[in-house]
Amino acid sequence: QGPLVESGGGLVQPGGSLKLSCTRSPNIGAMSAMAWYRQAPGQERELVASIVGGGITNYADSVKGRFTISRDKSMNTVYLQMNSLKPEDTAVYYCYAGHSGRGFWGPGTQVTVSS
Repeated sequence: QGPLVESGGGLVQPGGSLKLSCTRSPNIGAMSAMAWYRQAPGQERELVASIVGGGITNYADSVKGRFTISRDKSMNTVYLQMNSLKPEDTAVYYCYAGHSGRGFWGPGTQVTVSS
């Protein structure tokens, strides 16, 4: 098992919802920040949302009001609730975790928004 494991991706119609989960392996220790990035074909990877241990969140302008990032108290699992999905949200979504200069990536999960 890798340091981070994502789940919850899939195919959804425009206007629909999906919830992504990312679970941290105990082998990598405690993380102070976790985030979701996405990469669409032919585009650079971009930050979608992030959360730090104190619960402060940050969102890309394109997802504000539609996506919500949350985590459990121990920062073992981070979630991304995605509502009102649009075709332009189609991408591979990657989980990222970081602490004290160390960073880890998950393998990614595909989200496709299409009718």
